Amino acid sequence: MKVFKIEIENYRLLKDFSMDLEKELSLVIGKNNTGKTSILSILNKFLNPSERNKFFFDDFNIDFKKELKGKIEAGEAIEEDEYDPLGIRLRLFIEYGEEDNLSNISRVMMDLDPDNNVIVLGFQYTLDYNEYTRLRSEYAEFETKEKQKKRDKPDYKKRNLSDFLQSSHAAFFRTDKRSLAYNLTTQKASTDTYIDLETEKISIADIINFKYISAKRDVTNKDVDKTLSGQTSRIYRRTETNDEQNRAVEDFKDKLSETDTHLSDIYKTLFDDIVKKVKDFGGVKINESEIEIISTLQHRELLEGNTTVVYKHDADNRLPEYYNGLGYMNLISMIFEIEILVNEFKREKDKKPADINLLFIEEPEAHTHPQMQYVFIKNIKKLLDEGIVRQDGENRDLQYIISTHSSCIVADSDFDDIKYLKKENSGIIARNLKDLKDDYNNETNQYQFLKQYLTISRAEIFFADKAILIEGDTERILIPTLMRKVDIEEEKRHNASGEQDEYLPLLSQNISVIEVGAYSQIFEKFIDFLGIKSLVITDIDSIREVAVDGGKTKKEACPVMDGIGTSNSAILHYFPETNWDNLKKLALNNKLLKEERLLIAYQIEEQEYHARSFEDAFIHINKEFVNVNKENFRGLQNKEFFENGIGAYELAERCIKKKTHFALDILYHSNTDFSNWEIPAYIKEGLLWLKKD
Repeated sequence: MKVFKIEIENYRLLKDFSMDLEKELSLVIGKNNTGKTSILSILNKFLNPSERNKFFFDDFNIDFKKELKGKIEAGEAIEEDEYDPLGIRLRLFIEYGEEDNLSNISRVMMDLDPDNNVIVLGFQYTLDYNEYTRLRSEYAEFETKEKQKKRDKPDYKKRNLSDFLQSSHAAFFRTDKRSLAYNLTTQKASTDTYIDLETEKISIADIINFKYISAKRDVTNKDVDKTLSGQTSRIYRRTETNDEQNRAVEDFKDKLSETDTHLSDIYKTLFDDIVKKVKDFGGVKINESEIEIISTLQHRELLEGNTTVVYKHDADNRLPEYYNGLGYMNLISMIFEIEILVNEFKREKDKKPADINLLFIEEPEAHTHPQMQYVFIKNIKKLLDEGIVRQDGENRDLQYIISTHSSCIVADSDFDDIKYLKKENSGIIARNLKDLKDDYNNETNQYQFLKQYLTISRAEIFFADKAILIEGDTERILIPTLMRKVDIEEEKRHNASGEQDEYLPLLSQNISVIEVGAYSQIFEKFIDFLGIKSLVITDIDSIREVAVDGGKTKKEACPVMDGIGTSNSAILHYFPETNWDNLKKLALNNKLLKEERLLIAYQIEEQEYHARSFEDAFIHINKEFVNVNKENFRGLQNKEFFENGIGAYELAERCIKKKTHFALDILYHSNTDFSNWEIPAYIKEGLLWLKKD
């Protein structure tokens, strides 16, 4: 039995949200403010209701608040038959199989069709029609009083509906739980056909048990921290013991009893004075209220406050837990906490575990360095796959959700487990990364390449707002500096004009630089999937045909002015129907694709010359810079050619010994504000486009 889908309405950023869950691990990723914590929060509020977990007015989605405002402040009330209860909703879609025990879910099953093996548990915090009319009435009275206060005191700031609901919404909204009918055809839940679980006094505690580990964990490395030691006591209390452990516990109790007798004799001496003072103040009656101070170790929680976690420094030294770094303490604490929660999932011997045991671990990467994050995700599946195992054979699977911002955790995870959350115009949506396979259709090799590349090299793109896709090492070395140079130039330009720059500097934006070689076209569908603004920087790679022996021809690299086409696979992919002449002079707007979210940047004519490559373009517009510093350029050979009037194409072809060394030469010989050389126009216009929202 498992939860295979979650639906959420009107909760914080999650206006109309749906997310699939895997049978075991679902890894939830996305940029900041895409609702990852909200998923944990709403599950906890509905599945573990308490005074601490109550709903607040700010839990309502912003669009929902506007809708509510419109209906409350409308001139006339909505008729009851046209009213749909307003509020926050959570639906859990649960699938069961022939191997499952159905005793707990039998009372919530809505369909006896053998083909329909789905139940839907619905939770809502809503405003029914009667409360809606009462709210309208009471708010009208509140507004009348506010208007009067404003008339009496012109400086008074009149409160509005939001102010009214901040403190009073709980008086009108109510929580209820339902089992909803599931339509096999539409694969949706029906809100019209349901069982009210509150009215029928049906508990879901035996169906689903939800627990979580929050990102806000208790561990610190202060010298008063005893988090790990405290967790050992909780582990002891919750652990189901075997016979060998029981014998150890009995031996422990016997020793405690002996110790209590010995310590009680010592306490008589230690506390004799204070006992006498109590007698002197008349607080003791002989044979009725005499006090003694005795040792009661055997009656206390056996390990409560009596264990200390230490770590072994060497054979002779054990150091306290707070000497560990926060990363290790956080990792150890999570393992301890998982052990505690797994034992809580087991429940007591006279009570079976719930059918579904759902564990949410929020941001396990907190305080941990990348290598430790790799270790965590490599081992967490092994740890949690053990599930809920009891000695009496009442075992259960464990279903778990991990939310993360860590590209290290993503890089070492299974592609099929990943749920990607992103913002769209309609709100937050969740997509299964494995659905990308359908987008690639029959291009299986491309899909496999993408999976391997992203999980090995460049998982940080999942958390980026924008991306730059580059070909190789030269661009990888130079792009951060080119972005910095654009930022400096733009700052100077705006300072000179007195205008405010409405866009953040490039280096202040969340931009991921991804080295893709000649395969940027393979990333096209992936970029679509992410929905982020992206810049592809590539070379025009002009070619011409030359005759070879036997009357045949071959294609070879050549200056753009001599070319008849391009060999660049990305350009051929993105502009398949654009002829060579038009390709050379395409304006920036004509290089925009994917609803203007993707720009393909390649060399353009600059200073009456059209370069073929980055090196060609850079040398042409920076010949003086290179010439002045050429003797110290380690990436150059044939340096005398720069004094013979040879063109930039030939210099790039014959003088550059190694492209990466040439890129490093540029950086090494730059002045402090990079003003002694220029950025090739095609890159600069691409970066300026990317800078804009």
